[in-house]
Amino acid sequence: MLLINSIYLSALRYVSKATRYGLSLMSNKDIAMKLNQAKLNKPSTAYIMATWAALVIGVLSYLIGLWNASFELNEKGYYFAVFLLAMFAAVTLQKSVRDQEEGLPVTKIFFGMCWVAFASAVALLVIGLINADILLSEKGFYGISFLLALFAVITAQKNTRDLTNELGQTDSSAFPKSASKIDAAIKAGELIP
Repeated sequence: MLLINSIYLSALRYVSKATRYGLSLMSNKDIAMKLNQAKLNKPSTAYIMATWAALVIGVLSYLIGLWNASFELNEKGYYFAVFLLAMFAAVTLQKSVRDQEEGLPVTKIFFGMCWVAFASAVALLVIGLINADILLSEKGFYGISFLLALFAVITAQKNTRDLTNELGQTDSSAFPKSASKIDAAIKAGELIP
C-alpha cells in the first residue's frame, strides 16, 4: 500500500510540475525513469534519525558550552545571535538552491541575500572566536559544534523537503519521534464517526 501511495504521489508530482511549466508528457520510459528517481530521493529512516541526532548534539553542545562559558552576557548574546542567524541562513540558502535546481523561481536578490547572510554568520563567528580571550581548545569546541549544527540543520531541511509532496504535506517519517504519534492519532481519528 505504501509503495502504491508513493508511486501515485510521485506521478501526481510529475504531472503537476509538467502542467505548471506547460510541458507535454514524455514517453512511458521517461515517466518510469522519473518515478524511479523520486524513490531514490527519499531518505532512509536511519539517515533521518542520524540527522536529527546530529542536529540535537550540535545545537545542545553549542548552547550548553555558551551557557557555561565565562563570557560576559553581551558576548553570550553575540554568539547566540550569530548562531541563530547561521541556522536560519543555512536553511534558507539550502531551500533557495533546491528551488533553483527544481526550476522554481527564486529572485537573484533573495538568493544573494541568503548567501550574504550565511557568509556573514560564519565570518562573524570566526572573527569573534579569533578575537576571544579563551583557550584554543574552547575555540575549536565552538567551531566544531557550530559546523555540526549547520550541517545537520541543512540536512534536516533537505530530508523534510524530500518527504514533502506538491501539496505541502510532509510525510510523518521526516520526524521520527512524532511519526508513531501522528499515525496513532490518524487511526484514532478514523475510528471516530
